[in-house]
Amino acid sequence: MTLPVRTSRGPLVAAVVAGLALLGVGLLYLAAGLLVPGWALVPLWMLWVVLAWVLVRLAQARSWWVLAVPVVAALSWWLVVTAGETWLGWQP
Repeated sequence: MTLPVRTSRGPLVAAVVAGLALLGVGLLYLAAGLLVPGWALVPLWMLWVVLAWVLVRLAQARSWWVLAVPVVAALSWWLVVTAGETWLGWQP
């Protein structure tokens, strides 16, 4: 007699929460076009796409690290925009 395997829904819930948070951060990436010049905007958007791909891969692996992806995305956006304002003179 084999016992039924219990699968936790925690990683699935974490993946949904992380996905929604990444979409929210994606709005910042889209709005960055008001401040960031085009030559820096396209790589910034590409970074978001790569992070979305990482989120999907981590969700497929049912990893709790999926929760770190929106945090990394938000920090990356903030660092790029702040560095551009400080050192490159980007202004709205």
